[in-house]
Amino acid sequence: MQKNKIKKPSFSSSITTQINLLLKQFPVISYLTKWLFISLIIGLCIGSASAGFLESLNWATNFRENHLWLIMFLPLGGLLVGLLYHYFGKDVEAGNNMLIDTIHKPKETIPFKMAPFVYLGTIVTHFFGGSAGREGTALQMAGAIADQFSKPFKLNTSERKILIIAAIAAGFGSVFGTPLAGALFGLEVFLIGRIRYNAIFPAFASAILADLVTDLWQAKHTHYHIPTIPEVSFTTILYSVLAGILFGLCAASFSKIIHFTSSIFKSKIKFPPLRPFIGGIIVAIAVVLIGTTKYIGLGIPTIVESFEIQMPTYDFALKMAFTIITLSAGFKGGEVTPLFYIGATLGSALSLFIPLPTGLLAGMGFVAVFAGATNTPMACMLMGIELFGSSCGIYIALACVVAYLVSGHNSIYGKQMIGEPKHNKYINYRKKRIKDL
Repeated sequence: MQKNKIKKPSFSSSITTQINLLLKQFPVISYLTKWLFISLIIGLCIGSASAGFLESLNWATNFRENHLWLIMFLPLGGLLVGLLYHYFGKDVEAGNNMLIDTIHKPKETIPFKMAPFVYLGTIVTHFFGGSAGREGTALQMAGAIADQFSKPFKLNTSERKILIIAAIAAGFGSVFGTPLAGALFGLEVFLIGRIRYNAIFPAFASAILADLVTDLWQAKHTHYHIPTIPEVSFTTILYSVLAGILFGLCAASFSKIIHFTSSIFKSKIKFPPLRPFIGGIIVAIAVVLIGTTKYIGLGIPTIVESFEIQMPTYDFALKMAFTIITLSAGFKGGEVTPLFYIGATLGSALSLFIPLPTGLLAGMGFVAVFAGATNTPMACMLMGIELFGSSCGIYIALACVVAYLVSGHNSIYGKQMIGEPKHNKYINYRKKRIKDL
């Protein structure tokens, strides 16, 4: 009788066995591979979306500045945006707050229509002369795009939260050209005082890849330069803390006033599409009376100028007023770039009595007011270093931390929750939403 031959394992099955053993011994390899693949997919999509949005925004801004009569049609543009959201977009009207709420309590998939709706709304806002930014649009486009992959990738609830965090990181990092700050922003923005570390790799990978894709599309980012940075001393530290206090007060004021003004529009004007119509009338008349377009749109030229010369003491207040009216009325865009403008011009003006270089104070205000208004000090520190260089890091850090503390638990995002109070005075505020305070 012939003996049964022992079947030797094939080469392919042997390799598969070795890989399975390796994955069991080092499960992090599976985690990294999975999220690197997901980050690559959403990075490609979000980076491309940001590039297209930036180019569209530049076109809209340039066209408006060459045809200033368009500002007279801002009320009509606001009415159209209001009608669009009232009849077709009520379920995505919450915008950034919807993204934050999805991280806290994931529900149904974020409707994809959020992306084109906010894109169109923002382009209309800038085309006709509203004062708004671009961060809100970038984040909402990113969140809506990324969440469409949650079902195909069969992500569970916890993984879906990570996906939205990564999307926010990618949207922020790619639209501003600051991927490291974008990653930290995604990790910080939804829960004050705490960072979700299981999302740290997806956040950084997605932000870096999205920014790389945006650069490959040759979308341009604004560059800023701080000409003079003094040596660190006890005196310059004290001046930096003083500046941080003022930046924090400015941030808190902006957050409180924009929420108050929004409530006024909602209580006085019951039909939502009429709110941006009325707001557009106010902004358009104000532009005509002032006789300049300096305080509408993104205001990038003024931000750049604030690093070079001392700005008037009223510039930051006027930009704040224009932005609050525009966004409170229901126009689309974002608060962040206007906050950059407000902080940079305020910092530049503070050089009138704070003996620090004008450019340095402008850079400190640029990120510190943003830190105070969004409660994201770590992201803002890193953003300052990415934009201005590491040599100003100590001054940027001091301004951001102090502004963050001084601003209290105020925020432009009503759905932010307090994971860790800023100090003992607010110990009873743990796990409360900003809007409830």
